[in-house]
Amino acid sequence: MTSIGGDVRFSTRAIHAGQVPDPATGAIMVPVYLTSTYVQEAPGRHKGFDYARTNHPTRLALERNLAALEGAQYGLAFASGMAAETTVIASLRAGDHVVCGRDVYGGTYRLFTKVFERFGVEFTFINIHRLEELEPAIRKNTKLVWLESPSNPLLTVTDLAEAARIAHARGCKVVVDNTFATPYLQQPIALGADLVLHSTTKYLGGHSDVVGGAVVTNDAAFYEQLKFLQNAMGAVPGPLDCFLVMRGTKTLAVRMRQHCENARRIAQWLSEHKAVKQVFYPGLPSHPGHATAKKQMRDFGGMISVELHGGVDRNIAFSTKTKVFALAESLGGVESLIGHPVTMTHASIPKEERAKGGLPDALVRLSVGIEDVEDLIEDLERALEAA
Repeated sequence: MTSIGGDVRFSTRAIHAGQVPDPATGAIMVPVYLTSTYVQEAPGRHKGFDYARTNHPTRLALERNLAALEGAQYGLAFASGMAAETTVIASLRAGDHVVCGRDVYGGTYRLFTKVFERFGVEFTFINIHRLEELEPAIRKNTKLVWLESPSNPLLTVTDLAEAARIAHARGCKVVVDNTFATPYLQQPIALGADLVLHSTTKYLGGHSDVVGGAVVTNDAAFYEQLKFLQNAMGAVPGPLDCFLVMRGTKTLAVRMRQHCENARRIAQWLSEHKAVKQVFYPGLPSHPGHATAKKQMRDFGGMISVELHGGVDRNIAFSTKTKVFALAESLGGVESLIGHPVTMTHASIPKEERAKGGLPDALVRLSVGIEDVEDLIEDLERALEAA
């Protein structure tokens, strides 16, 4: 049996791409190869594997699977989403420039400004979903345009095809963090992106039990450069981590359908609640990016951000009063999570920079799980009353 590729539909690819029954035993699941080195037939002559940091059969299966899900030729797996980001930015040189959205994961902002700026890489942050800001921000030394859509945590939506057109016309490559959407909902490669990045910790793993990252691309030269850095820098996932992410991708489609259905119900309910000041969810027709999201996404995702009337204290109190929604970092697991970005996931972004991006100090972020939606709504209602 050969590996199933891109000629089948998404759910079939998710379950089979990059994976074949083990030739030695017939095991239907890719084995977790717990080895650091491989016996060679002669010096430099081996079966494609010499040292586990460089190549690993469980990791290779995951990389092929993730590439197939994104409609790409090449995939690389990393120890975390931040390891993937670090490797991509390490492909740049001192004096190179990156344009990035202001509404971006706090860890991304921290990595760019606190680590790579020290090595001479330059970054400009703009409200990138407003495409009129993109072209003026591009310089002669701009190498990358870095996008999140939907963004974290304001769920802004960028027209990826148009952003790619603008960037490519100026000779820049486009990187899209597709963590919130997942390849089930959105495929940026088909929209013109050069590289797609994921924290596989989130929806791809899907069960809050693994940390990982990935990049995929159709650009052979870019892949070879990143493959070299993956080996040279060594931020690779262990075999059990790879196995757990592959287990997660098998159920990605069915999980995402439920995440989206639950989030739609909750976003609509919140938008009609008298205690709620504003709801950020691209599935609402009132969302400014709704039409763009509808054009480039299959559905609108499982992430919602909300702000209650009553200021920061009331919103923080709300985030601590739920029982089913757990107060925790991260997102994308089968269980529902709630968090206060300014004090949790985005605490590393200075207040003045958050203000430029329109991030309210009171904002609460919901990662809607796949529990019974009536239980989730009742839980939020109790928390609203208690706050």
